[in-house]
Amino acid sequence: MHDIWNPWHGCKKCSEGCENCYMYFLDRMRNQDGSKIYRTKNGLRYPLQKNWQGQYKIQSGEMIRVCMTSDFFLEEADEWRPDAWDIMRQRSDVKFFLLTKRPQRVADHLPKDWGEGWDNIFFNVTCENQRRADERIPILFNLPFKHKGIMTAPLIGAIDIEHYLAAGQIEQVLCGGENYDGSRPCHYEWVKQLSEQCQRNNVTFNFIETGSVFIKEGKRYHIPDKQIQAQQAYRSGLSYQGKPIRFHLVDGWGYDIPEESLYVPHYHPITCKECGSRMTCNGCADCGKCDKNRGKNE
Repeated sequence: MHDIWNPWHGCKKCSEGCENCYMYFLDRMRNQDGSKIYRTKNGLRYPLQKNWQGQYKIQSGEMIRVCMTSDFFLEEADEWRPDAWDIMRQRSDVKFFLLTKRPQRVADHLPKDWGEGWDNIFFNVTCENQRRADERIPILFNLPFKHKGIMTAPLIGAIDIEHYLAAGQIEQVLCGGENYDGSRPCHYEWVKQLSEQCQRNNVTFNFIETGSVFIKEGKRYHIPDKQIQAQQAYRSGLSYQGKPIRFHLVDGWGYDIPEESLYVPHYHPITCKECGSRMTCNGCADCGKCDKNRGKNE
């Protein structure tokens, strides 16, 4: 995927949501140990890569998800993080999506020139159940970020965040079920409750996938195919577009980037049509894999 930047890989489990970590599962499939933390080869400079014309491969206005196979504020990555911050500082024209289960470490690991926050950083905390929501969201509220969100994935219990949403700091809530080994069920009623809370507070809610085990009206569904999970999430109609999230993006000289110069996502006419992530992803990367795989199955 063209919207993921993993400057390091591997993580340490720290809460209930980590129990069946997808990264650990996928590493086991490759005979690797997900608890081994290392700096990825050539991965750190991914946002700075250029094409043969000297243009950045990641375009102005794109949203890049950071450390999807680790945690950006992992203690073991403290020595590498300043280099990652430096790259995000250089690419002030790109939006960076940060996600952590360790918000208590954040305040002590921000850049010296952070001030009230950089406008191209979208900071999110994971809240897999009510306990972690009540633990992490208050910390999130006290951190100096201009854009804040919540990831309720894997959603393993009902969560009431209405009073947090009413405070006006949260711009987006992402939601999804659990996958792979030992997947715990995600309940339709839990997702619907979050969707309704977001709608009442005009906060964007994106139900991205059902997870492998989904329960609705007492019936248990086993859905191993992630594309079908995303399709069913889309068809549920629970996602909601709230008030716009506006990032102030500037070039390397500090000048505003005109709206017409920013990246506009486009989508594959078939595989993206009913994808649960469509609302919040970068769109199709034009890699051709979808067409090739579809051709094999026809």
